[in-house]
Amino acid sequence: MFNLPNPDGYLSASDVKDVAEEVIAPLPLPGVEGSPLDPGDIWLVVILACVNQTSIWETCKDTDGTPCDDTTFTWLHTLDRDWLEFVANLLLGRLAMTILDPDRSRIVSIDFIDNPYHGEHYNEEGELCSMAPKDGTTTCHRYCTAYVVSNEKPVTLAMTYVRNDEDEADAVERVLARVENYPFEIDLLLADSGFYNERVIRRAREIAATVVHVPKKGERMKDKLDTHKSYMTTYRMYKDSERELRFPLAVAVSYQNGDRGKHGEVVRGYVACGVTDRSAKQVERLYRKRSGIETSYRLLRQARGITTTRDPVVRFAIMLVAALLENLWLVLRWAVVARPRRGGRDLPDEFTFKTFCDWIRHELEEELRRRWKIRANGVGLPASQAVAAG
Repeated sequence: MFNLPNPDGYLSASDVKDVAEEVIAPLPLPGVEGSPLDPGDIWLVVILACVNQTSIWETCKDTDGTPCDDTTFTWLHTLDRDWLEFVANLLLGRLAMTILDPDRSRIVSIDFIDNPYHGEHYNEEGELCSMAPKDGTTTCHRYCTAYVVSNEKPVTLAMTYVRNDEDEADAVERVLARVENYPFEIDLLLADSGFYNERVIRRAREIAATVVHVPKKGERMKDKLDTHKSYMTTYRMYKDSERELRFPLAVAVSYQNGDRGKHGEVVRGYVACGVTDRSAKQVERLYRKRSGIETSYRLLRQARGITTTRDPVVRFAIMLVAALLENLWLVLRWAVVARPRRGGRDLPDEFTFKTFCDWIRHELEEELRRRWKIRANGVGLPASQAVAAG
């Protein structure tokens, strides 16, 4: 899939750009029949837009060595979502297993990413999902993702597009199926309250021990959470129906001692499948391990290109490129740059994700001939102002 630079010498910006191109180039882009372009020409534009956090239009406008933005989008509109998603997940997996030990078990977190969207749907209403108000809109394109919970290697394991007209549990099933295919054992699956769903819980607990944050909805659940003491109990979802699901419920009571300006008692509930040997407070501590994925989200946003296109597949492709770049950075940082030491590797502070993106940007701007000049007006100052200025 790609060749890692030799760790005996120096990792250069040119090396980083070349391997990034190798990783992204296999994404399937049917393209326009009879066009003299190559898919690689288009993906270079997308990579530069992502690391520059700018639009494809701006990227094409500011460079001489790229196709025009109309041509670029004509190609990108030929993307097939299912095929793109399949190949992208293969690439995410290959990158992940470059640095993850298959003999070591892992904690995995699943989550939804909502990409705020302004405007109408492209082809079908099912493309857009609803969300809480953010950035002046309540509509978004949604993706379901799975991450390894790790401070050193928070790699993305899988990603899928979520439609509004499908059961979200179907999207979760796709992600869990891909996670299940990884060669390592899964110690624990973690998910927030968006995954408090009968089908999701049933499927997740088949794979590994599962902890899911419980929303405070329904009178029976509110009664369980009406307490001042942590405890373990059993809860029956859809009680006395054909869909009834029994699961261990951890009810944890904690106190906010001025954290973020808040005070007082907080009661939280957690689905606790496979961890009933723990106390409710220990279950809560397990769940808090997923907080590390916020770092991964923050990094992902640093390599997400901007676009006003309504095409959900193009927007999904940009998100996938960002995820692949983040995984590649983790691979290079750990396998090429980090120095071996007793008990692990010493991860370098200087090779940040921003540095990684800056290096790719620098090399691509040289290769694609970034324009560093603009036509002058041919007039200059009016005569009276020119005299005054002199």
